[in-house]
Parts: sequence; structure tokens; C-alpha cells
Amino acid sequence: MATDETNKDIPEITAIEDGDGADLEHFQVLPLVALRDTVIFPEMIVPLTVGRDRSVKALDRAVRRSQPVALVTQRSSEQEDIGSADELYPIGTLAKIAQVIRLQDGTIRAIVQGQRRVRLLELAQVDPHLEARVEVIDDSASKTLEIEALMSSIHGQIEQYVNSGASVPPEVAVAARNITDGGLLADMTAYSPEMTTEQRQELLETIDVAERLRLASAFLAKQIEVLELKGRIQSEVKSEMDKTQREYILREQMKAIQKELGEDDPSVAEANELREKVEASAMPDEVKAKALKEVERLSRIPSASPEQGVIRTYVDWLVSLPWGVETDDNLDLEAAEKVLNEDHYGLEKPKERIVEYMAVRKLADKIRSPILLFVGPPGVGKTSLGKSIARAMGRKFVRMSLGGIHDEAEIRGHRRTYIGALPGRVIQNIKTAGSANPVFMLDEIDKVGMDFRGDPSSALLEVLDPEQNFSFADNYLEVPFDLSKVLFIATANMLDTIPPALRDRMEVIQLPGYTQLERVRIAERFLVPKQLEAHGLTEKNLAFEEAALVRLIQAFTREAGVRNMEREIANVARKVARRVAANAKTRVVVKAADLEDYLGPGRFEYGELDDTDQVGMVTGLVVSDAGGDIVQVEATKMDGKDDFILTGQLGDVMKESARAGLSFIRARTRELGIDPAAFEKTTIHIHVPAGATPKDGPSAGVTMATAMASLLTGRPARRDLAMTGEITLRGRVLPIGGLKSKLLAAHLAGVKTVLIPKRNEKDLVDVPEEVRTELRIVPVENMDQVLAEALIDAPRPAARIKAERDERQKLGTRRPRRSRKAATAPIPAPEAPTDQPPAGQPA
Repeated sequence: MATDETNKDIPEITAIEDGDGADLEHFQVLPLVALRDTVIFPEMIVPLTVGRDRSVKALDRAVRRSQPVALVTQRSSEQEDIGSADELYPIGTLAKIAQVIRLQDGTIRAIVQGQRRVRLLELAQVDPHLEARVEVIDDSASKTLEIEALMSSIHGQIEQYVNSGASVPPEVAVAARNITDGGLLADMTAYSPEMTTEQRQELLETIDVAERLRLASAFLAKQIEVLELKGRIQSEVKSEMDKTQREYILREQMKAIQKELGEDDPSVAEANELREKVEASAMPDEVKAKALKEVERLSRIPSASPEQGVIRTYVDWLVSLPWGVETDDNLDLEAAEKVLNEDHYGLEKPKERIVEYMAVRKLADKIRSPILLFVGPPGVGKTSLGKSIARAMGRKFVRMSLGGIHDEAEIRGHRRTYIGALPGRVIQNIKTAGSANPVFMLDEIDKVGMDFRGDPSSALLEVLDPEQNFSFADNYLEVPFDLSKVLFIATANMLDTIPPALRDRMEVIQLPGYTQLERVRIAERFLVPKQLEAHGLTEKNLAFEEAALVRLIQAFTREAGVRNMEREIANVARKVARRVAANAKTRVVVKAADLEDYLGPGRFEYGELDDTDQVGMVTGLVVSDAGGDIVQVEATKMDGKDDFILTGQLGDVMKESARAGLSFIRARTRELGIDPAAFEKTTIHIHVPAGATPKDGPSAGVTMATAMASLLTGRPARRDLAMTGEITLRGRVLPIGGLKSKLLAAHLAGVKTVLIPKRNEKDLVDVPEEVRTELRIVPVENMDQVLAEALIDAPRPAARIKAERDERQKLGTRRPRRSRKAATAPIPAPEAPTDQPPAGQPA
């Protein structure tokens, strides 16, 4: 746009009178206008629309000084401002300004007439407008026989060009006949609309007249061939033209024209582009050979063939994969450990494992990436820990959910013979990451299904095997891809549903859950600040007392993780946000007694144990994909036939454990003081709440056996004691799994004493010190020790009971009252146990 000063200097319409014929050689420094996609030739009269500020000022300078202007085409039409001579073509045109018109939108339209060719020597100035030092070129030449022959040929070509249907008026042929100067006749071909800017500039830069005529003749000959071929194609296909074939015919015309021009058709150009991409990629030689072979097929098949789209998609996938593209690992151990601690509280084992890997990676560059499996209940931070690991190591992070996958092709991909085939999700996520060494999270690996379409877990065997995944073969790609540098992290809620072969390939790291103290710290450091930010609050608006957080954990959540706790904190934050929106100065400090006002009555009772010791009711410990929990095993008896009833959706293993416990008790009736005849007309019923939840496993064996022993001996079981362990027919207590989760649940429920198998004593090292300190943990080896701890009154042998009864009948006296100390004495363990019982003795 022109300035205000320019508006005053340039009138609305200004006519420029002819000069006095001054010698053009004297104009060495001239105003310059840079043209975009336009080339001006000598003797050419054209209108120019000028809108750039420098160009407007250059025209203004030329008009005020009655100077000609240098018109030079810029190399890039997208460039807005010219800063050096290298950005312009070296040859331009010196032109006279005939008229200047200012339009209503502020732009300038000038009518200019080209005069002579000029060579750009240098830019004299850039601001406020362009000025250049130019050399006027003498392109005149005497008419020789060669020039006359070329001119005669061009006259004929122009007539043929016009008659062939060129998009120029017929008067052009007549005007060409009247031109006797060879240079002007050659420049006249620039009027052809088919000539590109580059071709016009080449014609302008050709100073020799004979060479310029040959260039113009070659262009006209090529255009005549194109027009003739177009007419021939139209005449050949005219009879077959109909609505359904129109698109096909147009494509054939384009291909034929491009073939005659020596140019590539779109399919060939696309094949060349793909070939360049393949050559530029860092894919291995065997993969590159495969890709180039497919590109050659693509260039040979017809464009209408459906195979072309299949091949193009396949090569695009090969090119887009990150062959050899890796991110640099952050091997600063202190910084990585700091990031891990910033994002998660606790979880020491997985953090330590990652730091160890980084330390070894720092020392040995070619170490294989570990394949980790985080196992734990929902909400303990398995997925977020994977993101934190990627951030600590400076790697890309991708996540693939395996829950509900039933098709093997989701992992390996479909073969290209299927319509719409694509690579598997492993390769797709690698492409998304854009790196060959991301942190790749396989979420919910324990929920992979299997049906008639295949077994995805079997396909994962190759992915998660460090001995094989360096040459992972996707069914779609059909070429190996190196996954050995990928850090795979799988997550699961439980190990039981993962096939053994797949589990064997992964390093299992248990994340059993958090203690109450850990939950409080997580809430203070992470959850409360996160929810304050999410709800537009600050610490001045809302704060939680530590007692309130403890009450929230005990009465409003029952979980191994912190997901529900975060949800309840968000509920409180929403209610406070409503009050803050009404009064910005509101400040709320949530106390333990205030929680019911925000969240309603408590949904759980902390220490959900009976108020009194009861007969036939024992507290057991269980573990599921939701973490550890306590369960009250109930046993009762009724008159009737000898029968055994089990309810509570128990699995086969759990039923067998109950029967093993019953067999143990029946074999020890004399030691336990139970009348053997009581089993003949008694039905025993065991129920394990909650009835709607399926249960299985051997770890409740000692609990059910203790409940039956309490029922049949009439001795109450301690209400503040819980137990876990598998029972055998001999009464031995075998080890179980999930000890840490079970102890956490017992601690949260208010249990004081826990009986665990002696062989699980080594697992106590993983239990938090807070739990070990507050719980009395008793390792046991046999049921005698279990009953001595769990039942309140010690049993008396049946022979002693009979002897005392006979003595009372004989003497007529009452049974002497025993002291509390004697009543609580433990049952002595059997002497010298052997693998086989003595003859005549129960197992």
C-alpha cells in the first residue's frame, strides 16, 4: 500500500508524456519493481496491478522523475519482501510508464510498455523502495539467412497453432506476418497462455536472436503436437463417449498428453515420489528392497486397478515407520529418581527397578530392555507410573489397552489379501510414537480373551520375548521390525488369568496397595492439589484436616488404591466451589465431623468386626483383583442326616479345602473333645459372604476348618483375629499368595492378630513397617497352633471328660472350676510327627 505522501504525488489518473528520446544507456540506476509470476518483454504493453508498498513507491519515484522503471521477476512468487539481488532473476525489462491509475481499494494499476532488456547488476537500495544498478543489453542482430529461415518457419507454426484450436485470437497470425524483426517475433510467442513463467523467463534471458527463434520454434512445435494429439484422441473416443465413461476418457486424454510431452502421469509421479521416500528412509536393506519392488509394481499396474491403492498404502506404512529413529535416554539417575518421586508416593520397588535399568544402561549401551509386569488392584497407579517412567527417561509414551481383545490380528495385523487390511496395534502404536524405543504400556494384559479368531496372548509371546522381538514380523508388513529397544510395561489386576508361558516372559512387580498413612500422604501431596486446580479453587478456599482425610478413607472408601478417594475429594470440592462462586472470600476447612454434611452418611465401618466373640464365626483374609479384604466365614449345624452344605458361590478348589478341613476335624474328634456320634445325625452348613461374589482358592482352608472346630466344640473364636492358609488332611498349614494385600486389609479393618503360614514368613519383608508394627503376626505350621490362637477355651480330651463325669456321679460333686489361665493354654503339638500316621490312628 502507498503512503499518504504517495497519495498526494500520484493523482487519480496520470498520463505520462513521451520523453525526449534520451539515450537509455545513461540510466544506470533505476527504480525497480519486483514482479510475481509475470514476465514483461520489450515492445509489450501490459497493465500491472501493484499493491506492495515498495513497488508503489518505486513507481511513484519513476513517475516524478520521468524515468523508466526496471521490471524484474522474482524467483519465488510467495516471497513478500525482496532483500537481495539473488532473490530476483538476472535479466529483466526496462519499461516506460504510460499511465498510472489509483483504484478504490488503494492499489495502483499502471500501464507499462517494455523497451529494452536489462541485466541486474546489484541492488542500490532496498528501502523505502527498490533501486537497482542495471546494464541495458543490446539484443539487435542483422538478418541472416538462418534468421530468415527461422522466421519463415515460425510464421507457419503460428498459423498452424492458431488453426489447431489454440486459445489465442485468430488475429495473432496476421499480426505475426507483419513483424519483420526476428527478436520481436520470438518474443511474441510469450503471449501464449500455455507458456509457463519459467519458460517466459528463459526466453527473456536468451539474448542471441537466432537461439531465441529456435527456442520459440521448439515451443510452438510441442504445442502443435499436443493440440493435434488432443484432437486425435477426441476423434477416437467420441463414438464411445457416454456418461459412465466420461471420467475414464478424460484420464486417458491426460495420460496421452503427458506421454507425448514426456511428462509423468500422476501414477508415475506418485511412484517416483514413493521411490524417493524409500531411498531416503533408514530402513534395513532387505526391507528397502521389498519396498522398491512394490513401488515398481505400482508404476506398472493401471491407475484404475484396485491393487494400486493396496500397494500405495503398504509402501506408505513402510516409509512412515521410525526405522532407526530413537530418542536419547536421560541417564541422569538423580534427576530420574526425582521425577519418579514427584509423580508418585511410595511404589519403591518399581521405581528402584527402573533406576537400576538406567544405571546398567549407562554402563552398557547395548543392554536389552526389560519387560515388566505391574500387578495390583485398580487405582494403585500402574498406568500413571508408566507415564512417569517415560518422562523420567526422556522417552515417548504409548499405551495399548488389551482388555476385551479376542482377535489375534489386533496384535499381528491382517494379511494384505484381506480388504481393508492394516498392521497390528503394536506397529500402529510404534508409528504413533515416532520412535523405535518408546515406553510401551500394555494395559490390562490379564483381560485378553480367546475365541475362534485366535489367541491374542499367544501372539504376545513373540512381542514380549527378548530373544525374538528384535525381528517381530507383522502379518501385514511381512518384514521384520526391531522391538528389542522398546521398554514394554504390562499391567494386570491379577496373575491367575495370564497364561504361564506369557507370564514367564515378564518380570513381575507387585503393587498390592497402600496403607492408611500412605493414602493420607497421597491425598495431601497429589489428590487435593489436583482437585483444587480442576475446580478452580486455591488453598485459601479449601483445605482438609488430616483427621478428615483419615475419616474419609475409613468411612467412605474401601479399596486398595486411591481412585475412589479422589472421587470423594472431588465431591467435596464441587460443593465448596458452589459456595465460593457465590462468595469469593469463602474459606472452608473440612474436619472429620463435616464429611457427612458433604458426602452423606458413611458407607463403611472401620474395623468391621463383631462386638463379641461368637461360636462358628471366624474372620478370614482374601485377595481379589480389587485388593485384599476380610470375610466372615460362618458355620452352623442342624439335626438331620449326615450332610455337608457349602454356599456363597464357592469354586471347586475352595469346596475341596472345606471338605479337607472337615476330614481333619473328624479325624481329630478325640483330641478336640468332639463326640464322634455328633456327625451321624448332623448337617453342617458353611457360608462365605458375600453370596453374589464368586470365590475360589485354597487360602480359606484353615479359616473354614477353624469355623467348624469352633462350632463343634462350642468354643467362641476371637473376633479380633484373622487368618489365612491352605489346610491339608494332616492339619498342616501351607503357604498362600497375596500376603501383603491381605495384611493391609486386616490392618485397615482393625484386626489385632493375624495367623499366617510359617512358610510365608519370608514375605513379611514386603509388608510396610507401619503394618508390621501395629499387627501381631503369628506364623503357624499346623492346625493345633491355629486352634490354640483362635479359640478361646482349650479343649479337654474325651477320656478326661468321661472320667470327670464318672467321678462326679460317684462322689456327687460338681466339676471343679478351671482358671482362665488354664482355659487359654494352647494345645500341645503332636509329638514326633511322621509322614505316615501309626496304625489305627487318624491322619
